[in-house]
Amino acid sequence: MTTVESVRKRNKARSNGADTGPKGKREELGKWGRAWEVDWFSLTGVVLLLCFAPFIVFFFVMTCDQYQCSISHVLLDIYNGDASPLSIWSRAPSFTWTAAKIYASWVTFQVVLYMCIPDVTHKFLPGYVGGVQEGARTPAGLVNKYEINGLQCWIITHALWAANAYYFHWFPPTIIFDNWIPLLWCTNILGYAVSTFAFVKAYLFPTNPEDCKFTGNIFYNYMMGIEFNPRIGKWFDFKLFFNGRPGIVAWTLINLSYAAKQQELYGYVTNSMILVNVLQAIYVLDFFWNEAWYLKTIDICHDHFGWYLGWGDCVWLPFLYTLQGLYLVYNPVQLSTPHTAGVLILGLVGYYIFRSSNHQKDLFRRSDGNCKIWGRKPSYIECSYRSADSTIHKSKLLTSGFWGVTRHMNYTGDLMGSLAYCLACGGQQLLPYFYIVYMTILLVHRCIRDEHRCSNKYGKDWRRYTDAVPQRLLPGIF
Repeated sequence: MTTVESVRKRNKARSNGADTGPKGKREELGKWGRAWEVDWFSLTGVVLLLCFAPFIVFFFVMTCDQYQCSISHVLLDIYNGDASPLSIWSRAPSFTWTAAKIYASWVTFQVVLYMCIPDVTHKFLPGYVGGVQEGARTPAGLVNKYEINGLQCWIITHALWAANAYYFHWFPPTIIFDNWIPLLWCTNILGYAVSTFAFVKAYLFPTNPEDCKFTGNIFYNYMMGIEFNPRIGKWFDFKLFFNGRPGIVAWTLINLSYAAKQQELYGYVTNSMILVNVLQAIYVLDFFWNEAWYLKTIDICHDHFGWYLGWGDCVWLPFLYTLQGLYLVYNPVQLSTPHTAGVLILGLVGYYIFRSSNHQKDLFRRSDGNCKIWGRKPSYIECSYRSADSTIHKSKLLTSGFWGVTRHMNYTGDLMGSLAYCLACGGQQLLPYFYIVYMTILLVHRCIRDEHRCSNKYGKDWRRYTDAVPQRLLPGIF
């Protein structure tokens, strides 16, 4: 019997309620990380997302392309019979080989930067952590190593983009916007291809069989993933690459292309477009500056790699996280000085809370609690958990600083920043505000999902923590 087959049999035993070890061990190992068992509610949500998420992306992009980003206009046309989903589809630009070459070149370039150029920026940038770093312990008890070079990849990419725009002129800076809808088809091809490959790989040649989870439901396995850290070779990690590259590196380039298009169409760039570019660039640069810290977040520590991450990072992120810039190409908005100042302050305060709270947790973790937070020695809850190799590990849950205000204060700051992006677009249309609605749903769900996992992982210690910090997201409210 192969290792994969033995793991699948143990998984099946878990889902059938069979005992897998000493008392209490099954509960700990079966529920740490992604679910072993799938209820009908979760399965329904998975199927709906698989069916409708691609449609949502298509709807928003087509709304901008054909209706100046007016959701009410497109819905009214459909209601009155002046348009239909099929007629909108028929008017959409199709796949082009030009877009395919652009996207293939882009992904190949990012793979080369990721795999072939070890990080050197950490050697001369004070405070930046790059190079080979260790991730968090997996449920099977493994600690993977990663090559952290995202900031370097971002700098090289944008330096070449700037050199082309101002000197070489190999392609116009509006190239992304000009091929936006054909690129949508290309990103979908890659998103589905990489998700399907990861799904098949988990059955045939998983990187680490002990970290695979087979629920017995093909839809859930495909969507949420089976392998925890699928890799090709020693260093090409699917989660790290697709979470950070090519989508997030492209985020700021997409916004720059939108700004260039606005300049081409109207002869100027609005202060709202500049505001969106600046605030979102701060978030992107923060991500890459703290990429080593990102190895300890829920995406890497808990999520398995499936369609949710594969397709989401290739399609959902670049097309829906940049909706504000796309909207401003079709609807240039010049904000008043008070409006601009208010949005900027909201965005910067949100970023400060987001970054400071994450820094506090990282400092606490790296120093094992031997540090000061808000000028005082931090308080914390001592806890323990068991990994799949039956080893008991010790941990600490921080209850000082922002983490003593709410259990997810970093998400609160993230939501403030997300709202600022939307407010930069004014209030004439609903479409730019999809982002704050989506982020609220995502982060509230992530709060619940993360706390469910922590409850199963830490048991009674987690209950002690929630008693010490009763609020989840909004102080005094939720």
